[in-house]
Amino acid sequence: MVHTFPMTLPASLVEAHRVDLASKPSDGWRFAVFDVATAASGDTYVLGGARRYRTPAQPPQDPAERNFTYGMVTRHAPDGTPVDTALFAQPHPDGSPSAIPEAGDMTLAVLPDGQVALSEKPGSTFLLSADLSRVTESWRMPFGWSVEEAGPGDPYAVSLSVTPSGRLLAVTSEYGLSNWAGAHANIVAVSEPGSALAPGAKPPLNAIASLDDRTDRQTDADLRPYVRYQGAPVGGANRPSPSLTELVSSCTRRPYEYRDCWLGRPAPLGDELFVVPVFSRIYRSGNRGGEFTFALLDDQGRLTGRLEGLDLYKDSPFTGFCFTVAGDPHRGRAFHLNRYGLYGWTSDGQMRARTSTEDEPFKALTHFALMGCAPAGELLLVHRKQNLLLRVPVPEDLGDLPAALEDALRTYGTQRTALKKRFTPVNWHWAEASARVHRL
Repeated sequence: MVHTFPMTLPASLVEAHRVDLASKPSDGWRFAVFDVATAASGDTYVLGGARRYRTPAQPPQDPAERNFTYGMVTRHAPDGTPVDTALFAQPHPDGSPSAIPEAGDMTLAVLPDGQVALSEKPGSTFLLSADLSRVTESWRMPFGWSVEEAGPGDPYAVSLSVTPSGRLLAVTSEYGLSNWAGAHANIVAVSEPGSALAPGAKPPLNAIASLDDRTDRQTDADLRPYVRYQGAPVGGANRPSPSLTELVSSCTRRPYEYRDCWLGRPAPLGDELFVVPVFSRIYRSGNRGGEFTFALLDDQGRLTGRLEGLDLYKDSPFTGFCFTVAGDPHRGRAFHLNRYGLYGWTSDGQMRARTSTEDEPFKALTHFALMGCAPAGELLLVHRKQNLLLRVPVPEDLGDLPAALEDALRTYGTQRTALKKRFTPVNWHWAEASARVHRL
């Protein structure tokens, strides 16, 4: 069944900081949704952030009027009702620091035991209890331009995803790559079957792909003992070969475009098959028509194919930076949404569904971002401006997806009208007071 519900803000946060919800990004106010993950129980976890930044001549004396930055994870019941919200990044009212610091890119994953894993660049991972009331474990990777500057830390993953049997599909970062400063997401790895991420337990990860193998600058200080290849920590020449850059550039007439390419977030298509997005370098002049590959890798690192059927220009993900590939590992399907259409593939890489945003029934898709796929086989789409999540059931036959999507977009309009009457949003911001708020 098509289901729409709002991505809410805690009313207590809005009141405490006297937020004018009618403000726009140009006024220094922004609320955004970064990731969505669903649990087997039917609960939906939404990762977002709220920020107010103004540059007055003098800092306001009233603390309520000052700038702030919050990260937040909200747990929604199966009917969409917000139940719990965890706030982090912003210091507590007494000035003590948050258990989870402010970061850039963040991702969510719900583990088989119900706990929530929050990962941040360059490689920190935090475990949250299922009710979001506390941080049960943290593995931190401090920021630095080199491992000597940052210190060894205790990192884990840049991003995590979970396969049907509970294996972890991870991306980890490395220092000392090529002539780059800082840590870069570079290794795709998976955990062993039966291992679990839990408080006090950080399962080893087996590397299956290395994006960049230019590691002349690496030393023993750059090794991470929990990321392994052939029984030893990944580092220097001990890594999967050939590199992922070589693998994807060998199948194009323009291999030079993959120099200094970067990894998207991998998605599982099963316990032993994954889609790994690789994108060419971002240029200020624009990248439409630039190279990208949605590579299919097995758990031994073999390139078994790619998601076929996309045109580098007409279907470019670089317009609007739509880089997410969602996997439905329970059914062996993959999906991608960008400004030009929504596409669906089977696990052999064959495209079975294509909807063009040039067609009238699907024009509204340009306003949505694909966040993932629920265990029940639903696409999770978030409206970028209206802050609403649309769950779209995917039919067994992907050839029927366009019709199902057309029906879902019609239903979205009806359900949105009902939600507006219930919540009375201000500038599409949905403040809600019923959820428990936890400061981490």
